[in-house]
Amino acid sequence: MKGSEYNTCVSVFFVGYITGQVPSNMLVTRVKPAYYMSGWMMAWAIVSTLICVVKDYHRMLACRLVLGLTEAPFYSGACYLVSLFYTRKEVATRLAVFYTGNLLASSFSGLIAAGVFAGLDGRHGMAGWRWLFLIQGVVTIGVAVVAFFVLPNAPLHTRWLTQEERELAHSRVAKDTTEKREGTSIWSGLWEAVTDYRTWVFALMGNLHLSANNFKNYLPTAVKSLGFSTTTTLVLTCPPYLIGGTTSVLVSWSSGRFNERTWHITGSKAVAIVGFAVATSTMNIGARYFAMVLFVAATYGVNNINVAWTSATVGQTDEKKAAAIAIVNTFGNLSFVYTPYLWPDSDSPLFRRAMVASIAFSLGVVLTGWAMKFVLKRANRKIRSTQDEAINLYAY
Repeated sequence: MKGSEYNTCVSVFFVGYITGQVPSNMLVTRVKPAYYMSGWMMAWAIVSTLICVVKDYHRMLACRLVLGLTEAPFYSGACYLVSLFYTRKEVATRLAVFYTGNLLASSFSGLIAAGVFAGLDGRHGMAGWRWLFLIQGVVTIGVAVVAFFVLPNAPLHTRWLTQEERELAHSRVAKDTTEKREGTSIWSGLWEAVTDYRTWVFALMGNLHLSANNFKNYLPTAVKSLGFSTTTTLVLTCPPYLIGGTTSVLVSWSSGRFNERTWHITGSKAVAIVGFAVATSTMNIGARYFAMVLFVAATYGVNNINVAWTSATVGQTDEKKAAAIAIVNTFGNLSFVYTPYLWPDSDSPLFRRAMVASIAFSLGVVLTGWAMKFVLKRANRKIRSTQDEAINLYAY
């Protein structure tokens, strides 16, 4: 590829990915999630595998677009499914554990890629990157088959729970939801999510957060700018994500343990801002690598808190919750359409444009979080003034 073609291939995936999330999450409230999500997992695994035979840029663009469409149902659907089983104090930690799988994949993909390029590049006439898509796609097909049997459905319809456990799983989340109402149609749920302005505040927060995380696809490029070989670069991308997975779980657990959102987001983004600032202000190799570890490690817990906060705040019905989660994730992923263009090769090695933008986006996340805190404090005062008995207030 040449020029901005790689950036465009990164971006076009998210065109498909963001298009399918809201319709899919509307549908997942009406079908069995275990079958629905494992089926889409199988679809994206097949598409990913077939990328290994792509011969030109335009076919790669088409495959990336279809790959985005087939992956769209999974993350929003998984977030919705987790929110059906866990209370507001529990869900962020569970989402963090779930998302740690993504971070571990980002971490070990560098090691796997290093091994593939070292041992298979050119074998049987196939370039290393083709082997990489083939291996990862085939493994994902196997995981999709297993998922068909082990993924749960909604609490009242999960086959491996007893009837008593099903009722308990359902009732504990219902009692924990502020202003909980009976279910409605999927279109009413979508309308309620769209017309609740809090959905859009969370969507803005998600967009700003993932815009600040625009380094994900370019971390190997940033690490390579330190002057290391390709293999060493791929290995060095591993530690930041390993540390990030650990801190993500810890921050999310703390947020749930203390039933607090705003300060956890503020603290995480403050550390990330320091990392972005150091990374673009010095040529010292050790300092720049430490800065990269810092901003990767500090920032990933924020997304879990935001999604959990969304499900607890605008989850009055399951249909509204599913639509709201998908809207938040959709607007978050819009960032991946435009942020690749913050990383032109001409900005190497400091990538000042991307780092300064990430600082600005991170500040936006903090401001949006505090705005939501103000909104929910006002809502709690209104609830207290209209209810005399024990009440379930919004957390912030």
